[in-house]
Amino acid sequence: MQELILVVDDEPRIVKLTRDYLEKDGYRVIHAGDGDTALAMARREKPDLIVLDIMLPGMDGWEVCRLLRRESDVPVIMLTARVEESDQIVGLELGADDYITKPFSPRTLVARVRAVLRRAQGRLKLPQVVRSGRLLVDLAAHRVTLEGKDLHLTPTEFKLLAVLAQRPGQIFTRENLLDQMNNVAVDSFDRSIDSHIKNLRRKLESDPEGPRFIETVYGVGYRFLEQEP
Repeated sequence: MQELILVVDDEPRIVKLTRDYLEKDGYRVIHAGDGDTALAMARREKPDLIVLDIMLPGMDGWEVCRLLRRESDVPVIMLTARVEESDQIVGLELGADDYITKPFSPRTLVARVRAVLRRAQGRLKLPQVVRSGRLLVDLAAHRVTLEGKDLHLTPTEFKLLAVLAQRPGQIFTRENLLDQMNNVAVDSFDRSIDSHIKNLRRKLESDPEGPRFIETVYGVGYRFLEQEP
């Protein structure tokens, strides 16, 4: 069955453009023009993904996302005309899976929808072996190799790499990463993550200043980049 996408926006032009491109790509699309209607439709229709504008009449997109996360793990891509990093961080920390700033390319939106749905479908069973180019991360064996050679990582470095590599393309804030480190000794403040990432890059990257595997999303956090074989 085709995936169902709920588009939440009060601008008819954006709704039509988004609907046209998503339907052309094979998705079913429903629409809500305000936050209260969006929340009711999400509960009733159980969409596979929600494209959610932040600036809405009545309840804004942040509040919709916050309430949804109390009862559902439906993937959410937030649309925003705000370009401030703090706004993007708020959306991610409320549980959004991705964000796109307006104006945006409809093709980019469709590509992000595909990527977020792929990640969501893999959440129940995360891969135990991750390959990216010449990098191999074997979680079961607790082993990392690069170009056939073992890399010696600290427990914190291994855990960070595992979390990022299991969800390629997903942006993690520093707070998200700290939440994942519950069984590993790590200082409980955001910037400690930066230090561990820096040390990890020294071991992973031929050029730590131009990383291939772990990308910095400035002002937000980090994500793992897949490499061609």
